[in-house]
Amino acid sequence: MIENSLERRASRIKLLLMDCDGVLTDGRLMLLDGGDEQKRFNVRDGLGLELWNRGGLKSGLISGRTSRAVERRAKELKIDYVRQGSQDKLRAFEEIINLAGVSDDQIAFIGDDLNDIPLMRRSELAIAVSDAAPETQEAAHYITASLGGNGAVREAIELILRAQGQWNELIDKYLKG
Repeated sequence: MIENSLERRASRIKLLLMDCDGVLTDGRLMLLDGGDEQKRFNVRDGLGLELWNRGGLKSGLISGRTSRAVERRAKELKIDYVRQGSQDKLRAFEEIINLAGVSDDQIAFIGDDLNDIPLMRRSELAIAVSDAAPETQEAAHYITASLGGNGAVREAIELILRAQGQWNELIDKYLKG
């Protein structure tokens, strides 16, 4: 039986949406000559998204910036919906939920800054990374122990998959190997 509100919210999730910079990355940008940029991603978040996919769930990324590195990483992680250069994140959010065929009460959103709050307010499970802006943390149902870009996405995925009773089955191949 699901005991608390957080677990109840997490048990309903079918679509995990997230910001990129400060959530899937540590938020630091290295601007290179020629207009490219480098970002740092955490492999633990990557394995978390692999487990998420194996659980039959969908994921998406909404970023205000545009980066080839994000495009590449999203493809590697099989993220279903990627919206970059989104100056209107709420519009991108609505587009993705319509494509995914889910409702607000089936969405978790992970954010770190002020422009993520409207999306968090629309989501059944609003998650802020531990180094998020104070206002963003106030809008969250759950604040990760991990920093953005340092396992926060993995932590959120584990929370949801445990609430849905999928975690142990999904990690079983690693424990038996």
